[in-house]
Amino acid sequence: MKQNKMCPICYLRSLFRRQKPSSVKPALDDYYVGMAKTPPMGWSSWNTFHNHINEELILETARAMKDKGLIDAGYRYINLDDNWQSSERDENGELVGDYETFPSGIAHLAEEVNKLGLKLGAYTSNGTHTCEDLPASLGREEFDAYTLAKWGVEYFKYDFCHHEYISSYAPLVYSVSVSRFDGKATEYSVQNAVLSGFAKFMTDKNLPNGQFVSGLDKNLGAITFNNIEVPEDGRYVLTVNIKKHGQYEKYLIAKVNDGEEYEILFPPQKPYNVTARFQTIVQFKAGKNNVKLFNPVTSKADSEMYQYRRMGRALKHATERVAKERGTEVKPIVFSICEWGWGKPYNWGAKAGNLWRTTPDIRAWWFWIKMIYEHNVKLHAYASKGHYNDPDMLEVGNGKLTYNQNVSHFSLWCMMNSPLILGNDLRSMPDDVKRIVTNKNLIAINQDGLAKQAKRVKKGGVDVLAKPLEDGSTAICFFNKTGRKRKLSYDLNRLSQDSYVSMKKQASYSLVDQWTNEHTQTDGKLSLAFDKHESKVFIIR
Repeated sequence: MKQNKMCPICYLRSLFRRQKPSSVKPALDDYYVGMAKTPPMGWSSWNTFHNHINEELILETARAMKDKGLIDAGYRYINLDDNWQSSERDENGELVGDYETFPSGIAHLAEEVNKLGLKLGAYTSNGTHTCEDLPASLGREEFDAYTLAKWGVEYFKYDFCHHEYISSYAPLVYSVSVSRFDGKATEYSVQNAVLSGFAKFMTDKNLPNGQFVSGLDKNLGAITFNNIEVPEDGRYVLTVNIKKHGQYEKYLIAKVNDGEEYEILFPPQKPYNVTARFQTIVQFKAGKNNVKLFNPVTSKADSEMYQYRRMGRALKHATERVAKERGTEVKPIVFSICEWGWGKPYNWGAKAGNLWRTTPDIRAWWFWIKMIYEHNVKLHAYASKGHYNDPDMLEVGNGKLTYNQNVSHFSLWCMMNSPLILGNDLRSMPDDVKRIVTNKNLIAINQDGLAKQAKRVKKGGVDVLAKPLEDGSTAICFFNKTGRKRKLSYDLNRLSQDSYVSMKKQASYSLVDQWTNEHTQTDGKLSLAFDKHESKVFIIR
């Protein structure tokens, strides 16, 4: 589905080599935290059905989710992946469902899904087209977000195919002007602005004021216009006046009053004229305001963050707009960033959405699931309430995975606080697979209110993961990664030495096996035996 330039295995290995998890957590956004206080649970069409989806299949799956007890187990979202949309937008320029496979429209589908107690999810890409070369949302974020919100979509996966990076170059600015949509503007020359960093004045007699500012590329410099005075609070037109230079794209952020940031995109300029004007709409307060112009893009990761954040904000604005238009409560949209881990989205994902893919697409191959686990398990420090590392959808029940592999896969995803998005055919799901994905004990670990990802506290043939829980207990998982039987001796008292796990040392521990419900009492010493690829999960009280 993805268009990686290097082989997927090589790519994952490169991630392992260069990854060094940080203890610094990204800033939280209350809006995103409120939408997903625990990891989202649901189902996606991609892993089993790929591009062969239709309205009837989705409704059959929704009914299966209800009939087989998945809704009771906590699964809420039924997500359309790529290929739900037509290759053509409608006469209003809006995204539209495939006219043959989704003839009733996506809004109608959302209503039918809601009647069953579920929420509908949709998909496009942060590029010119989706991975299946259908209409995507780059440059149309506000427009498409409003369409999704009108339809009643409540989960949105935003892919990375056909992506185009933001330029790290900035234009040559000679002034800004401010107006109130009335043709009367006040101009502010750079001669009266404050420069910082590498920003510097240059002369050009062809410009109105004879000067412009360069040196704003790659976050190396900035211009701040102070004392921009307006009569009242409201929306204003901010025009950035530039000297034309170079037939390549440029980019600026206009930061108003050290708060809201507005993007301004500058296409390659043809040299027919000396100057050009580019605009954005900003919110000013009555009285004096300041505007800082700078280009924060120093790397591809910066570009990705600003583009995904653009869509995150668009979703927020769209849901608020629809609620205001209809006189209803805001129906928020959970935002899933599907960036594949290229730009280390765990560093910036919390500034843009709820969850971020840390790896390329999952496959129903055991070695591949283990490789994804090996990368994602290192990232516990980046996850928090409302913000989750996403090692991709579940393959439980797909391919040729054995029972132990399915159990381990589900156990690890629950321990890592991963979103639990099923990818199998729920209509024909075998009973043993159903028992795995509806295990209330494991789901409770995943959905624990503390929302902390498990930390790997021991690495080896048998890994040990520990996850602190809201009630003060600890979940511990023993994962036999090998293809042979193993034995392990482990002392639970080690966990008291780990500040992340925060388990107090006791004279005696009570353990409950989360798969068998068997109880064990111990002074801390455990001796365990494992079949190949087997996992055991306990709650320590």
